[in-house]
Parts: sequence; structure tokens; C-alpha cells
Amino acid sequence: MASGGPVKVFLDYTQEELDRAYDQFRWADNAAAVIRRYAQDSARVRKTTPPRTEAYGKSSAEILDVFAPPAARNAPVFVFFHGGAWRTLSKDDASAAAGPFVENGCIYVAVNFSNIPEVRLPAMVEQCRSAVLWLVRNLERLGGNPGEITLGGHSSGAHLCSVVLATDWSRYQQPFGFLKGGVLLSGMYDLHPVVLSSRREYLELSEAEVAALSPARFPSATPCPVLVAWGEAESPEFERQSREYAIALERQGRLHGQVVLETMNHFEIVEQLYSDRTPLMQRILGMMLGGHVGRTCGRPGEVQG
Repeated sequence: MASGGPVKVFLDYTQEELDRAYDQFRWADNAAAVIRRYAQDSARVRKTTPPRTEAYGKSSAEILDVFAPPAARNAPVFVFFHGGAWRTLSKDDASAAAGPFVENGCIYVAVNFSNIPEVRLPAMVEQCRSAVLWLVRNLERLGGNPGEITLGGHSSGAHLCSVVLATDWSRYQQPFGFLKGGVLLSGMYDLHPVVLSSRREYLELSEAEVAALSPARFPSATPCPVLVAWGEAESPEFERQSREYAIALERQGRLHGQVVLETMNHFEIVEQLYSDRTPLMQRILGMMLGGHVGRTCGRPGEVQG
């Protein structure tokens, strides 16, 4: 006999609750304003520190911006994949983080790629892989060290980053060993609950694609230490995905650490990349430069590992 209670579609979520848990705007009243700041702050950085824009593929979307210190040579490299629910934003919204990296002797690369519906998610992942491969083969002339690459991303960009980190590079005739680390900010790492939510309407993935694009299911494929970070004010699913993926990476000896940023929501966490005084940037630069950056941290965060 039926209980008559609400139908649970995933864990203890009803369909309405799961849809809400994957809609970050429902958990951040200032989301639109923060996203506008991404573009405004990035435009200011590009004006004061113009990047070198390079094409890594044939389509107009397959370009990236390289921000490098003057006369850079053999510099560590941070490659960033922007968020936007796989549907919006571009590299032009991801320039504002360049300053702290360049000021600390690193190269910062903002990657552009096609968004849904121009391409499907599997093709988007391949574009991101192509960008990394292009960088490995071209960084020396740009002043970077192709063996000192750290990949990072936020939200859907963190998902893309996590999939790229878990790539079998032998399929692309590229030796392993060039990835020094990863930085995942407020991402999704198992797409099963994501495609059960309202996001299924535009993701349109097969079960095989969901499995292949869910690196939480194969954490041993990630070859380097990964820092996982999220905001204290995330939706419950973005927090759960981050915590559980961090645990999975730790079991494989691949967790560099986790950072929970107090009071911050899903959108605000990106702005912690804009200064090397934040706990998050201190941790990232420490990963890249082999030690703790010797400047005073700003807003506190819960740093573990």
C-alpha cells in the first residue's frame, strides 16, 4: 500500500527540492550583481594589463588569454575555466584574477570555449582538453613552464576542470607529468543528481556520458594534488558534492586540502582570487610556488588538510 508521502528522486530530495538545490541563484540574493562585477573587474584588468590572446583551435570560441609577467621565463602557469552553468560567460569574465598570479611571478591563462547550445557538454570538455594540450606545446615561447601547470575552475568550470584533470593523456599522444595540481571551486563532480534536476532540460546526456563526465566515480584517474574549495553559504548539493569529492580524492592520496570560505555564497568565492592576501589565494600560490606566500591573509576561512 502506497504511503502517500512525497516522492523522493535523489537521496532525501523531492523533485522541487532537488531543482532548488542545483539553482545557485536561489541561494544568493546578490548573484546578478556579483556576476556583473566579474565583467567589470575583468575589463579593468584587461585595460591595465592587456593579455596576449591566442587561438588553440579552429572555431572562433577556441581562444585563450595569456597574462604573463614582464620577460617571463619558465614561469609556473595557472589555467582557469570559467563557470556559467555551461551556458553563459566567457574568458572575458575571468580576467580579474590575473593580477595576483602575475605579481607573484606566475602566468595566468583564461580559457574560452563554446557554451551550450552551440556545443554539447562532451564537446565542451574536448575543447578544454585541446586548450591544455595547446598550452603544453606552446608555453615555452610564452614564457611558461610546460611541466608546471595548475588547472582551476569555478562552478561548471570546476566540473570541466575536474574532468580534464582525470584525462588519460596517452589517448592524445601526450606524456603524463605536466600537471602540478588542480583547484576546484564550488563544482559538481557527479552528474547523476545534476541530470535528475531541472538542468537535464539543457544537458541532455546519455547514461554513458554521465558516467564518463563524473570524475567523482573514478578519483584514482586524477594524477596530481587537488585543492577543493567552496563557500559556507552554498546550496546543500554544491556543498555535498564538494565535501564528498574531497573525501574521495583524499582516499586516493590526491587531496591537497579543502577550504571552506566563511559566509560566502557560490558566486562570491571567485572574487577571492583577486588578491593574494586571501586564504584561498595564499593556498593556491603556495601549491604553485612550493611554499606559503609570505603576506598577511585577509578574510578568514576554514582551511583543512
